[in-house]
This record gives sequence, structure tokens and C-alpha cells, in this order.
Amino acid sequence: MNEKIKKNRQFMHCPQFMEIMKESDQAKGVPHPLHSHEVRGSLIELPSFDAIAQNSDYAELLDTRRSKRVFTEKPVTGAELAFLLWSAQAIQNFRGENQVATLRPAPSGGARHPFELYIIVRSVDGLDPGIYRYAPLAHVGRKRVSIEYIGAFEDYEARITSLVSGQKWASKAPLVLFFSVVPYRAEWRYGEASHRVMLIDLGHVGQNVMLSAQALNLGSCCIAAYNQALCDEALGFDGENEYTVYAIPIGTPE
Repeated sequence: MNEKIKKNRQFMHCPQFMEIMKESDQAKGVPHPLHSHEVRGSLIELPSFDAIAQNSDYAELLDTRRSKRVFTEKPVTGAELAFLLWSAQAIQNFRGENQVATLRPAPSGGARHPFELYIIVRSVDGLDPGIYRYAPLAHVGRKRVSIEYIGAFEDYEARITSLVSGQKWASKAPLVLFFSVVPYRAEWRYGEASHRVMLIDLGHVGQNVMLSAQALNLGSCCIAAYNQALCDEALGFDGENEYTVYAIPIGTPE
């Protein structure tokens, strides 16, 4: 067997969590890290999504969800974007001493939720094209969504294609969600065992996004084949304390 494959298989084994946690920063009394990045610019509040998620038959959502790679030119609405962001990363409540844990629509090991959610917009009603970040701390416990403008994003189609390793179809989507991970948020609790847990959590948020898109009659497709260096550079990550882990183009399917 290829030694690299063998090593990666070992990575997926379940370690002795309780023993590892005895040496974690949490066990040492180190204060927990921030649950989300601080907002450095102004916030943009998106429209309410209360009236748009009409497809509530869960069995039908599971039956009809498929990855979609062909999109029309129809823009995504602000309310649709708000629902997608809320369903993936909203902070519904805090738990524990000093608000150590957050409760969100997607589950997470130890309620650590180590991800940030960025949006590269081509065509969303009411928004200028560019890069935005979801700011979940702005509306804790409320079904409201605000985003922070990060900066411009020129030459959308060519750059999106390069970010996702030449998959040109993704550049036709009106927006692409990019998940980053801030690993210390999970390492604080789980230490050496945290990275396996974060991979599991990433599947949770991705599934929430895809089912929510289906509920809105939108198409989506999760991408793991992205260019790490280009994505991190475009989104302003250092590649160590925060880096890209997932991309999901979304739009109206053709």
C-alpha cells in the first residue's frame, strides 16, 4: 500500500479523546477563542427570509437534492442568500460558562464551530459584486442576517475558474460560498484530535447549505478540488491560522 495513503487512513482513526482533552488549552484554563471574526467595517443587513423557504417536505428535499453545475443568469435574491447563510452558520444561542459554546443550525463537535463563511458575489439583488463575510454575532438568536463587505473581486469568471482548479462551470454561478477554518477554535478543546472532528463538521455545514438551496429551488455543488494558495490569497488568509476548506457555487439551475 502507498505509504501516504496508509498514513492518511491512520489520520481518520478515532483517537482517545478524553486523554487528549486532559492536555488541551481548555483543560489548562486558557480562555476560549472568539466564535467569529470581529467586524472591522460596516455591516449590510440582508432582507428577511421568513417567507421564502416554502419547500418544507424534508423527505422530498432528500429525494430531489442533486449537485447542479449548470446555472441560468438569474440573480440570487438577498433573502435567499440570507437563508443560506443562516442555515449554515447562524448563532442561535450560547451555552456554558463565559458563553464557551454556540448553538447553530449545523452540529459541531464540542459546539466549537471553527468555520468562517465568505461569499464572492457576481449577481445578488441589492449587493455590489465583491467579497463579503457572514457576521453571525450581529444577530444572535434572531432570524436576521448581516454581512460585512471585505473588498472588490475583479474579473469574476476567470478568477473563480482559477480558484476552483479550472472548473469553468463554477464561474457561471451568481455567487460562490467559501468556507474557511480557524483551527484553533477546535484545537482549544480537542488538541491533536481536533482536525478529524473538523472534517466531519465541514460535511455537516455543506449538507445544510445544499438542502437549504434545494428548499429554495436553487442549485448547488460542493467543491473540494480548489487551489489552496489562490483561494487563501484571494480571501486574505495566512494559510495557517485560517485557510480555505470548501467552496459551494450556488444559483438557479438550468
